[in-house]
Amino acid sequence: MSESTYPECQECTSGSLLPLSDFGSQGAPIQYKAWVCNVPACGYNLKIRNGDVYINEPIANGESHSPRPR
Repeated sequence: MSESTYPECQECTSGSLLPLSDFGSQGAPIQYKAWVCNVPACGYNLKIRNGDVYINEPIANGESHSPRPR
């Protein structure tokens, strides 16, 4: 897989799965923690949490997110 080519979404077959990264509880970067379809109407997603894989969890728009104090 080259940097400009992403895997095809297996749910809608018209979108691509885009990788998302995050930071762990100790601040270490976690690459490719989630993959989401770039077609908003599809919403297919895969997420890794504590070593388990979750498929098609609800996706929030972020409006209710409040930053953690540091």
